[in-house]
Amino acid sequence: MTPEPNHASLGNSVSDKSAETRTRILDAAVREFAAHGLAGARTERIAEVAGVNKALLYYYFAGKDQMYLAAIEAIAARMRDATLAVFTRQATPGERMLRMALNHFDRIWSQPEFQSLMQQEMMRIRKGDQGVFPVIAKKAFEPMLIMYESMAREGIQGGELIEADWMQILFAGLGANVFYFLSAPMWKLVGGKDMLTREALAERRKSLLDFLGQAIFRDRQQGAEAAARVFADTPMPDVEPFDPWIKDDLGR
Repeated sequence: MTPEPNHASLGNSVSDKSAETRTRILDAAVREFAAHGLAGARTERIAEVAGVNKALLYYYFAGKDQMYLAAIEAIAARMRDATLAVFTRQATPGERMLRMALNHFDRIWSQPEFQSLMQQEMMRIRKGDQGVFPVIAKKAFEPMLIMYESMAREGIQGGELIEADWMQILFAGLGANVFYFLSAPMWKLVGGKDMLTREALAERRKSLLDFLGQAIFRDRQQGAEAAARVFADTPMPDVEPFDPWIKDDLGR
């Protein structure tokens, strides 16, 4: 006898294929919007990269603005989930803070699409256009800040970390990362050193951990051991470094 068709399986197959198609479109959209911005992005290129016809884009998204919002939400969610995985790791608060700082450092130089989209949205904010940044702040950054504050306060109250304002500890780690990349062109002009080679980045990520291990831990020996442990089990991303502030790295 011919077996009855499994309608549930057929339905799941169609649903999986639809989800996979939508993901391909969003991945292509992230690259296109990161490279060209909302105004310069072309849906024809998104469709071509995603391997679908242009009409199918509008089956999943009402228009380019909706596709842009969905792309921003998708890449912000990936960043949030990867960061929250660091927060929930089985480790002391101090060690998790070191991992958070290193995760942030590596994200800046190894994830050009996310950095480009965040820069675009920050520029819109500066011009008085809120754009989609409030959505990103609510869905991605707010959960991370809540977790970071809780982690810092736990470390301070437990005696592992120094008595300090938790936000200052945050700025000491993450703020230093941002300044490093912002000032890279100046260091190249003044000191003749390219700060964005793999060798320079490897040196800096170790220095970041060594410094924080000495700066935020009450027991400096404990901080040095935690920094060495984090450095040893966190390899550099296997991608070519890029300058997060230069558009040409994204093909523009």
